[in-house]
Amino acid sequence: MQIEAAVSKFDIEVDGRLVPAESGQTIAAALIGAGIAVFGHTATGAPRGIFCGMGVCFDCLVTVDGLADQRACMTPARRGMRVQTRSTEGD
Repeated sequence: MQIEAAVSKFDIEVDGRLVPAESGQTIAAALIGAGIAVFGHTATGAPRGIFCGMGVCFDCLVTVDGLADQRACMTPARRGMRVQTRSTEGD
């Protein structure tokens, strides 16, 4: 008999809007699941989001609860967290 872990569903706030997430997901997984693929832009305007998905490239940097430069692909989503992508910087 296989026992499955209970999945907790909750929202995280991303750039002022609520995004659904589940226990065990990273911020990046929650964003991709919500259709958010661009987390910022390069100095020349090229879009940036998930590239390597394993914390090597740093293309997915976001600010989490006021702490800048967190890798979305490596940071677990938590109930009530506030995330700011770089796509809103300078607005």
